[in-house]
Amino acid sequence: MSVAGLIPKSRWCGGLVFAALVLQGGCAVSTQREVQMGEDFSQQINRQLKLVQDPEATRYISLLGDSIARIADDRSLDWRFFIVDSKEVNAFAVPGGFVYVNRGLIERTRTLDQLAGVLGHEIAHVTMRHSVKQMQSQQRANAGLTLACILTSVCNYGVTETAVQLGGGALFAKFSRDDESEADRVGIEYMVKAGIDPRGIPEMFRILLKEREDRPGGLSSWFSTHPLEEDRVKASEAEIAKIPASRLKGLRKDSDRFQQFKQRLTKLPAVAGR
Repeated sequence: MSVAGLIPKSRWCGGLVFAALVLQGGCAVSTQREVQMGEDFSQQINRQLKLVQDPEATRYISLLGDSIARIADDRSLDWRFFIVDSKEVNAFAVPGGFVYVNRGLIERTRTLDQLAGVLGHEIAHVTMRHSVKQMQSQQRANAGLTLACILTSVCNYGVTETAVQLGGGALFAKFSRDDESEADRVGIEYMVKAGIDPRGIPEMFRILLKEREDRPGGLSSWFSTHPLEEDRVKASEAEIAKIPASRLKGLRKDSDRFQQFKQRLTKLPAVAGR
């Protein structure tokens, strides 16, 4: 019997059941389904990860993220940006417009354009639908176990929680080098359109590469999910070199408000484990 025959029609393509049915080619990944899937995953992530709750800090990251997303998005997604209260250096995006940046990564940034570069890169993963493709790939790998959990009670979880536990590796798995390169290129384009200096992207890369040299293994979370080598940094710099100098002139590199945001984060209670 087919998988579709085992699941009531009322649940076909609904929420995270998409994760199983897409393996059979039963559902097109429409924007509506992408957003629904992203909302389900985001709710579970927000229950499992400690998020910074400070209103001013979360307002700033949302305003900065929205300034890029509104010129990048042609699907009118409801973008949401979160700061994960973790000392680990990482950032990731969930399909449908949910972007997470770890406090540890923000603390490594020195100027506004470096943080904006991280956000632009993650936004590009969503707009280019890399995040959807990544989830599909991971869930194919876990197909048997995922289907068993959906069709039986062996996991003793709700559908959403099961998908995060079993397929959630897709949220943090490596993107392909082609996807990373495209997110770099598109992120640069978004930065310029948003009036922000795109040179913050390779600058942030070099900060992280330097820290890896000085402290091998110290940024394992970032490098396990974001393939990054010198040639990729040079490629982003070469892409920026194609932009006329007159167009780069006057783009925002930093702001007092960004520095106030960073100072506010440092005054919040220290992350456990420091």
